[in-house]
Amino acid sequence: MLVVNQVSKSFGSETILRSVSFAVNAGERLALIGPNGCGKSTLLSMIAGRLKPDSGHIGFSPANLRTAYLTQGADFLEGETIGRYLDRCEGNPAEAGKRLETLSRQLAKTPHRKDLQEEYDRVLSQMEAAAERSHQGVAVVANMGLGHFPLENPVAHLSGGQKTRLSLAGVLVASPHLLLLDEPTNHLDLAMLNWLEEWLLSFRGGVLYVSHDRAFVDRTATGILEIDLQTKSSSQYAGNYTDYLEEKVAAREKQWQEFADQQEEISRLKKAISRRQKEATYKPGGKADSDKFAKGFYSARSIGTIKRAKALEKRIDFLSNEGKVDRPQQSWQMKIDFQEIPVSGSDVVMLEDLAVGYGEQVLLDHLDVTIRQGERIALVGENGIGKTSLLRTIAGEIPPLGGKVRLGANVHVGYMAQEQEELDPSSTPLRTLRGHAPFSETDARTFLSYFLFTGDEVFIPVGKLSFGERARLSLACWVARGVNFLMLDEPINHLDIPSRTRFEQAMTAFEGTVLAVVHDRDVIDGFATQMWEINDQSLTVEDTISRF
Repeated sequence: MLVVNQVSKSFGSETILRSVSFAVNAGERLALIGPNGCGKSTLLSMIAGRLKPDSGHIGFSPANLRTAYLTQGADFLEGETIGRYLDRCEGNPAEAGKRLETLSRQLAKTPHRKDLQEEYDRVLSQMEAAAERSHQGVAVVANMGLGHFPLENPVAHLSGGQKTRLSLAGVLVASPHLLLLDEPTNHLDLAMLNWLEEWLLSFRGGVLYVSHDRAFVDRTATGILEIDLQTKSSSQYAGNYTDYLEEKVAAREKQWQEFADQQEEISRLKKAISRRQKEATYKPGGKADSDKFAKGFYSARSIGTIKRAKALEKRIDFLSNEGKVDRPQQSWQMKIDFQEIPVSGSDVVMLEDLAVGYGEQVLLDHLDVTIRQGERIALVGENGIGKTSLLRTIAGEIPPLGGKVRLGANVHVGYMAQEQEELDPSSTPLRTLRGHAPFSETDARTFLSYFLFTGDEVFIPVGKLSFGERARLSLACWVARGVNFLMLDEPINHLDIPSRTRFEQAMTAFEGTVLAVVHDRDVIDGFATQMWEINDQSLTVEDTISRF
């Protein structure tokens, strides 16, 4: 279905991918993983034909294989409505029919033109697929939480998350043979995640996707394709993420043992050489130039000792070069070190008969709940149900429609929005951080390295950072300010899996209080002490997380 052979790509002097090779067959779902910035999106873009590889080959079988590509950013036409977008994705039967008639007439005149025959087969395949999936778009859109929008609704009126979900719906209804999905789980609530999992499990084509949701990858992946940030190359593993991790851990432990054994062997050889050098005895020469030993000599036994020492030196040279076992590298993950934070009162936030919404639209009503010091709360619920509005109301960004929000004693609030709107796109990570805390440049660069900003990356304009990089920078700023109550709106959307695990560990170690909108089931299980679920304008509180 898809064969990628020895593909390489560079931008200027920076190599992104080097000699990447793999294949995807029908029925396979390959999860593409690796640290942010390793080239995952670049690889998908090349397969989709939007970028050209510098070398290597990307082949499809058959040649007219239908592919559908979900990018991280929205891909809509100006003035497009939801209905017109779905028609474009499903294929317009009338236009396809006209094109088929034109191609048929051209082939009748020039039957040997291969390019016309290939296009004819492709258009015919698209028409057949469109007939099979007639009106599926409306059902898929409903499952993406957009069913309440009329088809005449302009796409421009949708939020960023809604546009992402509409893009995903369009990709799914295109009836492709091969799906290329770049972070399809972002902006999906738990119900949508479950629906997408079931859809992919029943999909008969091939799938290559990037996702940082470990539970999603564990359930859907039949194989893992890892891009290594150091070597820029790929490695393929059978099974899901858990299988991959077990294999990686076993391989790492084996490499550590081989490395330790080799270091011990080199140390032993060096000691042996030292002993042999001491054993070799040099006889001084006589006084007369005619004396054949005037220049001195080694005994036959000493010469043998020296030869054995030389042989040992060659062995060390081999072990230190072509036979060298490399020291295992640090695994890719984000490091978060929370500084000491001021202690708040035992009651952090009190919601008293709170109503949340905009104007006449009430999203939540009659909320009476208290967040206590040290609690780590996962806020869940369907998209558009009021999770972000609740956070913004607590943060004071929008006024309550009724009731009160009261903060406890010595509570310092940090609110990290979904799109990191608080960041100045013209600033840099270094300047941004130093604007939040009194760091020297050296201390600021050290602190930013915990969040994977190293070298010249601290000078890149914020506007040119990826979604994941902006999320890391935003979190770094709040951590540096020493807040003791963190409110996080989908903070892990663009973090890779190890960084999500490290984030979960950091949230658990954080001595303050956390209220976070999170849809990653593994992260919820790992860090939350309580879960708030929003449904029908009300809030349900669970003290334990056991549903996943």
